[in-house]
Parts: sequence; C-alpha cells; structure tokens
Amino acid sequence: MEPFVCLDAVALPIARPNFDTDQILPARYLQKPRSDNFGDYLFRDLRSRPDGSEAEDFVLNVPAYRSARIVVAKENFACGSSREHAVWALHDYGVRAVIAPSVGDIFASNASKNGLLVVLLPADAVAGMLRRIEAQPGLHVVVDLEGQTVSTPDGVSHGFAIDAYQKRCLSEGLDELGHTLTQLDRIREFERRYAY
Repeated sequence: MEPFVCLDAVALPIARPNFDTDQILPARYLQKPRSDNFGDYLFRDLRSRPDGSEAEDFVLNVPAYRSARIVVAKENFACGSSREHAVWALHDYGVRAVIAPSVGDIFASNASKNGLLVVLLPADAVAGMLRRIEAQPGLHVVVDLEGQTVSTPDGVSHGFAIDAYQKRCLSEGLDELGHTLTQLDRIREFERRYAY
C-alpha cells in the first residue's frame, strides 16, 4: 500500500446522511474480480443515468470535484452492508481519506485494512467544512496523519484521534500481513524459546 503521510487534495462533499455502501458501489458489481478497477463503478447509479449518460447533477460529475481524493460526508457514511468492495471503489478511484461525524463500523475496519484513512470529527465541524467545500468547488483540504489534523485554506483546523496500530500501518503503507512481517524477528525468537 502507498504510505499515508499528509494529503492536500480536493474534497468531495457528500451532504446526505446515511449514505450507504450500495450507493458507493451497487451490488451488481460485487462479483467482479479484485483485479478490476473498482473506481470505474464508484457511485455508478448516482453518476450515470439508466442510458449510461452522465448525470450532471451528481457532485462527482462536477468538473471541480472529479480529482477529489478526500470525501467529506454527513453522519453514518458507508452504512448498510459489510461489502469491502465499497472501500475498493473509493480507493481505486483515488480517494485516500473519508471525513465524517460517523461511518459504518465494518466500513471503518475495511478502510484501515485497505489504506483508506477514516477521520471522525464532530458533526458541527463537518457541517462547516461541507459549507466551505460546496461554496468553493475544488477546495483543497489537508489531512495530516502525523499531526492528526484536518485543515482548510481559511485556517480552520481540527484534531482527530486514531488508533496507534492503524496510524502506523497507514503511515508505513502496511496491510495486516505486512505489519506481521515486520515482526518476523520477534516471531522467530518466540518460536526458539518455545521449541520442544
């Protein structure tokens, strides 16, 4: 995985509460192999009309937001089913961070395992950020994992908490297996001490 240190990127506003994983990635794409670019299917039913043409009224189709790498969403983002594919779709599109007051528990777990940082901030802080992003399409938000802060160009900054294990894995670009492999010396020593 790509290490996450500090991300300065366009933020995409998802100003709807309870935005579920089926809206992020429709169920009909769940049978696709992981080798597919799931970013092509991100928000597919919202981004496209039934005839396949682009739905201009969906936020990701606004030119200023197309290069977004950060999602700023209302409460309970990615609720619903436990599909890891929703994380794959965001990650494959290029999204590296989701900022919201709350997210689905399973989504949060899947995100950390796939290099996607979930930042939980108070609802009023997220609401203010959403207002700024919607007023200035293409606005950059800075997510600093090392300093554990999120900031906007107007100088507003918010701190966030993160589990030390998740922070290490994200900052070093490690998945769970990669983290385990960093412990090989300790594993071998343990095996030597307890060998029969």
